Amino acid sequence: MTVVSRESGSGSLDLFDIVQNRRAGNNMKIILLSDSLHKTGSRSFSLPLLMGFLLLMFLVAAAGATWAGYRYGLETQVAARGEAQANGVLLRLIDEQRHDLSETRERTREHIDALALRLGQLQSHVLRLDALGERLVERGGFDADEFNFSDVPPRGGLAPATGEASSIDVRELIGEMGDLAQVLEDREHKLTLMEGLLTDKALYREITPAGRPVKKGWISSPYGYRKDPKTGKRDFHHGVDVASKENSDVIAVAAGVVTWVGEKSGYGILVEVRHADGYTTRYGHNNKALVQAGDMVAKGQAIALVGSTGRSTGPHVHFEIARGGKALNPHKYLKMVN
Repeated sequence: MTVVSRESGSGSLDLFDIVQNRRAGNNMKIILLSDSLHKTGSRSFSLPLLMGFLLLMFLVAAAGATWAGYRYGLETQVAARGEAQANGVLLRLIDEQRHDLSETRERTREHIDALALRLGQLQSHVLRLDALGERLVERGGFDADEFNFSDVPPRGGLAPATGEASSIDVRELIGEMGDLAQVLEDREHKLTLMEGLLTDKALYREITPAGRPVKKGWISSPYGYRKDPKTGKRDFHHGVDVASKENSDVIAVAAGVVTWVGEKSGYGILVEVRHADGYTTRYGHNNKALVQAGDMVAKGQAIALVGSTGRSTGPHVHFEIARGGKALNPHKYLKMVN
């Protein structure tokens, strides 16, 4: 068999013609022809060598194809594995976000429930505060219409939009918190005003003479004209005598400043206290003084001990009250109750 090849001008082979011409033993002849057919050449090869060469070429081609297929399959597998891993990562992220969202929603619900519970407790406190305020209004003699602890201050706002059922509870809770804030502000204003009025009343009661100069006793000699216990003559008594147990406490009938402590003609041991609004009180015939001139005394404070010093026939307190230097009838003040 003869192989004929045409050789191009550049020397490359572009055409092979296989012609079975003759067989000479185990040899094969290859004839080479150029494009211009100006040159011819031939080479002779043994058949085993040629078959081995062709087999080698086939094996090389098969190995190359196998390697290319392996590389392609490997790259495809790696790409598929990468996509699978990426999808797995995305799925895990989505699952984690879903879990975090569920936990956040649960924590939010717990906070809302706790806030609602606290709001209910505060509302209960407000109810008790209202009850206390109503009692203070009654006992303090305040105007019930002006200090009304049962009304709810007016409040307005937009209604929740439709389709927002998940946020209705939160909106209602916020609305109730707004109502409670306004109620507390209203109650604070009223109680602050009442406190000021009560303080003024308490201060007035503290500085205004009222009550008896002893805790236990009776009036043994009234205010006005009487028969003098020593001389028997008719004279004017500028105070009242309140008989009591010897050495029992003599108490101030109003807060003030002690202006006199000591012996005074006819009074024995005398304690004099000056009060607000020009009031002055005197406590005579004491066995012992418990304060000194210049001391500040509170209403109800013990300032002396009952005695019988001076012009006296027995243990008692001579009690006088004056305003602007003018003597007043103590009976009115003895009957006053704080």
